[in-house]
Amino acid sequence: MTGTYKILLDSNIVIEVLAGNKEIADKINKQENFYISSVVLGELYVGVNRVTNKSKHIKILQSFLKLCTVLETDSETAMYYGEIMANLFKKGKPIPTNDVWIAAIAKQHKLTIITKDKHFKEIEGITVKYW
Repeated sequence: MTGTYKILLDSNIVIEVLAGNKEIADKINKQENFYISSVVLGELYVGVNRVTNKSKHIKILQSFLKLCTVLETDSETAMYYGEIMANLFKKGKPIPTNDVWIAAIAKQHKLTIITKDKHFKEIEGITVKYW
């Protein structure tokens, strides 16, 4: 699929951009707008707090945040989370909890998840693109 569509970036994609991956940054720049979830933001702050030059990385992250919209979780997100997690358990295919929250936000807002993680394919009712 080419062109623009509403995208929700997974943390591994944001990390690629922050590390200077021009190919991925160019793909994102072609989109009208893009989103990250508060869950992804939390994962990014974990990374920032683990590096030696924390203040430098916080500035880089804050610059990135000016370019996107952060979507918060709410009670509707929790409803989708519960449905997704229950379905994954029924299939015997649980995935990391944070990724279920990301999928729930994507489902709630009808966004395409951009990721490198293949386990999102286990979730029904979402669109995923692998960059």
